[in-house]
Amino acid sequence: MTKLVLFAAFIGCLLLMSFSYDQKKKVLFFGDSITAAGVQPGGYIKMIDSLIRQEGKENRYETIGAGIGGNKVYDLYLRMEDDVLKKEPDIVVIYIGVNDVWHKSSSGTGTDLVKFGKFYEAIVAKLQAKDIKVILCTPAVIGERTDYSNMQDGDLNLYSNWIRQFSRQKELPLVDLRTLFHDYDAKNNPENKESGILTTDRVHLNRAGNWLVAENMWNAIKTIK
Repeated sequence: MTKLVLFAAFIGCLLLMSFSYDQKKKVLFFGDSITAAGVQPGGYIKMIDSLIRQEGKENRYETIGAGIGGNKVYDLYLRMEDDVLKKEPDIVVIYIGVNDVWHKSSSGTGTDLVKFGKFYEAIVAKLQAKDIKVILCTPAVIGERTDYSNMQDGDLNLYSNWIRQFSRQKELPLVDLRTLFHDYDAKNNPENKESGILTTDRVHLNRAGNWLVAENMWNAIKTIK
């Protein structure tokens, strides 16, 4: 009888270990319209799904899109409970900042850098309080000219520098899309076009832009244990 109980306990442990190993990591992408488009065919989240399948890891990762058009950093903070925490993700990728800069000139409703930083810090603190791993991203572009003549280049650089510094301070992984996009455009935009290299309209991603984001985000996600 004792041997039978021990054998049953051993089998139970094996089953629990198997369940733990097979449990998928939920990766949630938190952002604005760029992320909202990411779940559509050809979007960067769909491309990440393809990369996951190509590497045979579809049983280890599940992706969730949580992007809403027009969102700024405080919009993300206000919808954290319903759109993030209730979904119980293991990893959250934060991709925000374009509208915080862009809307300053387009509608006068942007976010100043101090306020941006406070909301950003609060978002990360809430996630870490739930033991959720966090990946940060710099805002990529509002215009693809490579001679720094895009109207919002200065602000995008300021906000990106803040995110870089914050990632170092908190020792969080960073996908530096601002640098990646600039370097790509420098090599592939000899005519100094405003759009059409990585974006359709200076902001939203075309196929090449989605692929650049997908590849680099996936590389960062794989480093999270």
